[in-house]
Amino acid sequence: MKDDTPFWRLKTLEEMTAGEWESLCDGCGRCCLVKLEDEDSGKILFTDVGCTLLDGESCRCRNYPQRQGIVADCVRLTPEVVRKLTWLPPTCAYRLVREGRDLYWWHPLVSGDPETVHLAGVSVRGRVSASEDDVSLDDMVDHIVTWPMRVPRAACGSGPRS
Repeated sequence: MKDDTPFWRLKTLEEMTAGEWESLCDGCGRCCLVKLEDEDSGKILFTDVGCTLLDGESCRCRNYPQRQGIVADCVRLTPEVVRKLTWLPPTCAYRLVREGRDLYWWHPLVSGDPETVHLAGVSVRGRVSASEDDVSLDDMVDHIVTWPMRVPRAACGSGPRS
C-alpha cells in the first residue's frame, strides 16, 4: 500500500531533497521585498519595493542561479537560516513546515496550479511600487507596508468559492 502523505508532512526541512526544498517556494515574492531594520528595536519592516531582480508580474527572480553574486544581501534559504529568520511571512511554506503546520490550499504543491498563490492574494503581484534601483535609501521609509506579514482573507479557508 502506497503512502500518499505529502513529503512536507513527513520530512523535516533537513531531510528534504534539493527538489523538494525548491518546490516549497510558493512563488509569492514576499521575501524579495526590500526590508529595513529599525535601529532602536531591531524590528524588521517590509517595504513595497522589490529587489532589483524581482519580476513584479511573475513574482520570481529574474536571475535565480546567480542572484547571490548580483545582490549582495540576497538571503539563501537553508534549513539553518529558516530556523533563525524572524521575518519570514506567515504564509511562507518554509516557516509553516518549520512550525509543524500544513501548507495552505493555494500553495502550488496542494492546488497543483502556480496561479493560485496570486488568486489568493498572497503574492506581490500588483503590489510592488518600485525596484530598489529606483528608490533612494532615504525615501525607502516612505514605502514601509505591513501586508507582507499578514495572511490575506482570501488565502484562508479551503479555497475559492465557486
